[in-house]
Amino acid sequence: MTHDLDVIVLGGGAAGLFCARVAGLNGRHVAVLEHQSRPGNKILISGGGRCNFTNLGATAANYVTHGSPHFPKSALARYTPADFLRLVEQHGIAWHEKKLGQLFCDQSSRQILALLEAECADVGARILTGCRIESVTRSHPTDVRPWEVVTSQGTFRASSVVVAVGALSFPKLGATPFGYDLARQFDLRVIDPRPGLVPLTWNPGDSAVFAELSGLAIECEAQAGPDTPRFKEAVLFTHRGLSGPAILQVSSQREPGSPIHLNLLPGIDIPAWLTDRQRFTQTPRQALRTVWPDRLAQAWCSRGIPDRPLAQLSRKDLEALGRQLGHWTIQPAGDEGYPKAEVTLGGVDTAELSSKTLESRKAPGLFFIGEVVDITGWLGGYNFQWAWASGHAAGSAA
Repeated sequence: MTHDLDVIVLGGGAAGLFCARVAGLNGRHVAVLEHQSRPGNKILISGGGRCNFTNLGATAANYVTHGSPHFPKSALARYTPADFLRLVEQHGIAWHEKKLGQLFCDQSSRQILALLEAECADVGARILTGCRIESVTRSHPTDVRPWEVVTSQGTFRASSVVVAVGALSFPKLGATPFGYDLARQFDLRVIDPRPGLVPLTWNPGDSAVFAELSGLAIECEAQAGPDTPRFKEAVLFTHRGLSGPAILQVSSQREPGSPIHLNLLPGIDIPAWLTDRQRFTQTPRQALRTVWPDRLAQAWCSRGIPDRPLAQLSRKDLEALGRQLGHWTIQPAGDEGYPKAEVTLGGVDTAELSSKTLESRKAPGLFFIGEVVDITGWLGGYNFQWAWASGHAAGSAA
């Protein structure tokens, strides 16, 4: 059976469903083809089940890309966090701001999925689940419906195809490289993908000292390098390495194989603090116990830190201790990979796409949105905002 449409959306995640809703609002005949048994699986698990659905402060500066840092500006400006928040409130979904502009549902992530499904239904956009895509081809560009998608549920023809299939994170939810393969089929460049917002793993030397601290968390200021953002959030020690918001953030900023840097006493003038601690005739471990759990102070000081009162340390030793506390350089062995990654870095090169519409420059009528594009948000609702903004941009043009 052949189905004639205006727009075919490949992928029923956040970006795909929102794009279908926008295209439907513009009077387009739309179908969403989802290979899983239900749409929105990643939405359901997000934000600990409460969906961090946007961030009030989202700007282009909150995204990582190998292309122009200005690329996200157009889409983000034309569909803002306030726009999506209005839609959330229209659906009667209670929400709260957790911290740093991060907005969550009071109740459940299912409310955001229900919102998207209801919006699609209202505009007549069909959602077909369990629909396996077998091929995507394009006939002559002057044809009314040049795009043909052959699936397990029949053949679909349309004037536009929007690729919203996600990327490689969370393979247990059905993540595949399909979007990258399709981009390459039409001669679009793909930036090599790798895990982003992902825990980092210990090298053997650090593991021997710190793996036993599993479950311990403290505030820190983390940075991947001198020209990258600083993130003042929690770091979590695990058996395998370091996790927590600060580490997830810098994991997306670091180049593979490069170290990360942690200030373990954020907001403290460390030289002045060490001088003050000298008054109490404290050893480094005793001083650190006043600001850290004892287990961490003990493990930290076991790495060659002098076990004598701070007042007896030379200026050189005090300066070295201050540098270690304020700029602990860690060389991770690697990361925990796509099963633990919140997102995927890399993807379809933004140079191949229109920043206004997300349409391919080489294959008119072919759009790429959401995580499949080389645009990756920080932790904290930014990736959902990119899903809404990129979906809106493509849905308005497809």
